[in-house]
Formats: sequence, structure tokens, C-alpha cells
Amino acid sequence: MNTDSRALPLPASPPLSANRKPLVAALLLWVAGAIYLAQTAGWRPGALWLVGGLMGVTLYHAAFGFTQAWRVFVSDRRGAGLRAQMIMLALGVLLFFPFLEQGSLLGRHVTGLVAPAGVSVLVGAFLFGLGMQLGGGCASGTLFAVGGGNTRMLVTLLFFIVGGVLGTYTYGWWSHLPALPPISLVKAWGAVPALAASLIVFALIAWLTLVLEKRRHGRVLATTTGIDRPVSLLRGPWPLIAGGLGLALLNFANLALVGRPWGITSAFSLWGAKVLQGLGVDVAHWQFWLAQKAALAAPISHDATSITDIGIMVGALAAASAAGKFDPLCKLPARSLAGAVAGGLLLGLGSRMAYGCNIGAYFSGILSGSLHGWLWLLAAFAGSMAGVRLRPLFGLAVEKTPAPSHC
Repeated sequence: MNTDSRALPLPASPPLSANRKPLVAALLLWVAGAIYLAQTAGWRPGALWLVGGLMGVTLYHAAFGFTQAWRVFVSDRRGAGLRAQMIMLALGVLLFFPFLEQGSLLGRHVTGLVAPAGVSVLVGAFLFGLGMQLGGGCASGTLFAVGGGNTRMLVTLLFFIVGGVLGTYTYGWWSHLPALPPISLVKAWGAVPALAASLIVFALIAWLTLVLEKRRHGRVLATTTGIDRPVSLLRGPWPLIAGGLGLALLNFANLALVGRPWGITSAFSLWGAKVLQGLGVDVAHWQFWLAQKAALAAPISHDATSITDIGIMVGALAAASAAGKFDPLCKLPARSLAGAVAGGLLLGLGSRMAYGCNIGAYFSGILSGSLHGWLWLLAAFAGSMAGVRLRPLFGLAVEKTPAPSHC
């Protein structure tokens, strides 16, 4: 007799008690930050801070990461995470393309994140995909994990910033590698053809994950599998698809407030540059910062990307505390720590060379109709495949579905 243990429902776990002190601290910081920014920088930055917090809550409660979703597909052909990403992208292009074509949203000029597609994107995205698997998270995943109390990801974030600074320092080299000019499919084809082509590709990718998952396992894993307690709006967990739809809507809110889609990693480079400035390093004359002197001179509170990044961490702290899962650990195995350092450096350097990360280049790049977003996806996925093979060297697990038991 054969028994497939995967078909059995998981026993429900008892509800966890909320971590009240960090929850109260996070909520106070969330409200106080919105008030401060509204008074000092205007209502839009204040509203953006709230949006960043909601991004953090959504990312944490839905456990919506790109790193694990790609890893389990590479290692085990489980495609629920990839399918959720395709649904997220589909809603995103439906929202974004019409307004990007006309160039305005609610009376505000809007533009996409469109960058050159070339060798630097291929190399940088590959390095980023590799770094995702060694560091344990992508850009958004690093932020919500840090906010949720993951101390290993704090190390990844620190070296993510160092790698981003290295990327700005070497800008004069990699920015001159062969590349096509920035190409927007929305501008080149029009919103409707670009929309149709994008939706077809999303559907094909989702279909391919279904075919490969069924071929490996004989059935498709439900997106709710692994949720071991009742779904709660305030305490989580949320289904993956709900997380993807929420992120698409919040990215659209970012577009309306800032005039461009959501990005993450430019803030990391800015934070690192400001630290170096404080230490007496003249980063203002680096080629990368010559074109961004205003951002370098302005306070962090005036940088939209920094506002959402910090807001994500605060929102994730609130979500983790509400779920009763905020419990930082201080001990890290040496090999795991080395993976966090190496992964962070690769993430930072790769994101600069590729003109963005899994959010700025992949998510928002594709929602902008940018050719470089599609190139980024291919190269980063290849890098992620290499990273999955290297994870065991750093003592990191690679998920595999257990073989069926026999009796």
C-alpha cells in the first residue's frame, strides 16, 4: 500500500500571542513617521511612508519572497510562488500601461523605470540571482526579514549596502559596457500591443510551471499548503496570491505618489555613500554621484526610496509582532554568516550593474514595459539556479519534497 504524506492536511498550530512591546513600538513609529514627514516634507512623503508600511505587512504576512519561490522551482519544480508572481505582474501591467502611455496619473506626470538593456544587466542580474540564494533573500525579502527580526538578514543588508557602494564606485566601467538604449515596449508598441504580449508571456510561464510541476509530482500543490493556522487579516498568514495582488496595488500607489514605480536598492547605495561622506570620503566626485548631487546632498527624509524602504521594515516589524513571531536570534553558524556576507555583496553590486533589483528591475521594470526588465528576469533566474547549487557549501538548505512513504 502506498501513502502520499503530502496529501494529508497539516495539523493546526495553536495561535501565537502577539509580541506587544515591539508591536506598540512599531505602530507608534509608523504613525509618528507619517506625521513627521507630512509636516516637514509634505503630504505625499507622509502617505508614501504609510504605503511602505503596508508593503512590509503584505510581504511578511504573505511570506512573498522571490528567492524561495525561485529556489523551490529550481530544486523541486514547485511553481506556486512563480504563478503568484505572474498574477501580480498581470494586474500590474493592466494598471500601469494605460497611464504610462498617456504620461499622467491623477494630474501628476508619471514615467516608468526604463534602463539600457545590455551586458551590464546580464552580468549584474546573474550576480544578483546568485546573491539571492547565498544571502537568503532578494531586496524586498531582505527588508521584510530584517523588520521581522531575522538577524542573519541584517548581515545580508549591511553587505548589500557595501556592495551597492562598490557598484557606484565602479560605475564608470560597467556603464560603458555594450548595451541597447533604454527601450519601453509601451512607447515603442503602444499600451494595448505591449499589454497583450506581456499577458501572453505571463500565461505561458504560469502554464510551464504547471506542466513541470505535474510532471515531477503528479499534481499541483495548492497555494495555501503550508499555512498551519487560520488566515487572519491582521495576524496573517495570507495566501501568496493575496500578497501578489496587494503588492501590485501598492506599487500603483507608489506610482501615483512619486511619479514612478517602486524601487528599493538605490536607497542602499545612498545610505552607504552618506556614511562614507561622514567618514571623510569624497564620494560626490564619483561619476555615479555627479549626476545625482541633489540626492546626495538632501536628507534621507527627502528620498522617496528611503522612505518606502524604512517603512517596509517598520511594517514588517508590526506584522511579525502581531503574529507573535518577533524573536531575534543572535547566534549564527560561521558558514551561514559567510553566505550572508558573500550574498549581500553580490546583491548590492549586481543591483547597481543591472539598474535595479527584483523590485526595481524585474517587478517595476516589467510593469514599465522596459526591455531590460525581461533581460533581468532571464539572467537573474540563471544566477539563482547557480546559487541553489552553491547553497549547501554555506550550510544552507535546499527544499525538496519528501519521497512518498511505502507500507
